[in-house]
Amino acid sequence: MSDHDWQAPGGAPAQPPAPDAAATPRSEPPAFPPPAYAPPAFPPPVYAPPPVAPPSYGVAPPVGAPLGWTPPPKPGLLPLRPLGFGTLLWAPFRVLRRNPAATFGTGLVVQLVSVIATLAVMVPFMVFVFSRIDSASSADADAVASGAVGGFVLLMLVPLALSLVASAFLQGVMVVEVASGTLGERLGFGALWKRAAKRIWPLLGWTAMITGALLVVVLAFVLVIVLAALAGTTALIVAILVTILAGLGIAALTAWLGTKLALVPSVIVLEGVGVGAAMRRSWRLTGGFFWRTFGTLVLVGVLLNLASQVVVQPVSLIGTVLAAIIDPTGSGAAVAVTVVTMVITLILSLLIGAITAVVQAALVAVIYIDLRMRTEALDLDLVRHVEQRDAGLPVTDPYRAPAPAPTAPPAPPAPVPPAAPGPA
Repeated sequence: MSDHDWQAPGGAPAQPPAPDAAATPRSEPPAFPPPAYAPPAFPPPVYAPPPVAPPSYGVAPPVGAPLGWTPPPKPGLLPLRPLGFGTLLWAPFRVLRRNPAATFGTGLVVQLVSVIATLAVMVPFMVFVFSRIDSASSADADAVASGAVGGFVLLMLVPLALSLVASAFLQGVMVVEVASGTLGERLGFGALWKRAAKRIWPLLGWTAMITGALLVVVLAFVLVIVLAALAGTTALIVAILVTILAGLGIAALTAWLGTKLALVPSVIVLEGVGVGAAMRRSWRLTGGFFWRTFGTLVLVGVLLNLASQVVVQPVSLIGTVLAAIIDPTGSGAAVAVTVVTMVITLILSLLIGAITAVVQAALVAVIYIDLRMRTEALDLDLVRHVEQRDAGLPVTDPYRAPAPAPTAPPAPPAPVPPAAPGPA
């Protein structure tokens, strides 16, 4: 027994000594490879923006602007959308402000032509008539006066014809100005006249037709009254009453026809059609918009008439008052004041007449474009024209009448099956 195996009597057996840690090799835990962690493969997120309705009128919004509705463009005189009543009412006045030299200049030329033609015809004739009456005997005075009335009526046809030409030409110029101004173009005096001159003959035909119809009505009334006056007092009174009642009816008929056919000059100039086709087209475009068109024409006419009276009448009144103050006895001392007043009144009448003629002719063109935008979507054609023109692409005239829809050819008749052969 060794010393290590000895134990005390009755004691517990000695524990064996612990092994030497340095002498005994340490057992290492088994080497396991680290777990390979692979995140689950998800497809990259795909962001699809919510669908947005295209902006109205096909115009793309500017970069950085919020998507959605954008107002229609306004490259020039009119916004490219159906016009509200306020825009429709004041757009003709903007024509003067936008291109005053060409528009007001044309109106002033028209007024000057009418006044100069009238004065050139009437002044020499009146001088001749007065000289004949002064030199004629009392027996020949009535014959000279009757001849003067007949000559006056015939001579008035000359300035009337010139006024017709000038009025037709002014209508054409204003239609071209409104149509080109809506597309953002600004034409000069010569360019406007050149474009309007291409359609002068149909315009002259239409203006002559209207004037001839009015003259026939007026002459018929005058003839009825003259014949009634020759028949007696009772017949004259009856004829006057009948004429008044008939005049009211003809006035209502004239207002209706004038409104339905108000767009004829615009159709003639912009669509390049004849008078008959223009009348049918105007009648069709104003269908359903009669009261709107009639109210606009009447309201603008009333405004222009009031403005002219406000400007001209005070000057005439001041001249009359000054003449009465300077020469209360009528001795002729205020002749200079009277002449100056007449000259100023004539000049103001010319200027206001030019403005009135321009605004009324431009109003018809504005109404025409508005009705075509409402009934034929002309605003979309104008927007497309402006975009293509600004992009340098070839363009056509957007105001030409839309081509009629092609009609399908009639279907060929179905073949008839041959009859079955009968029994032999």
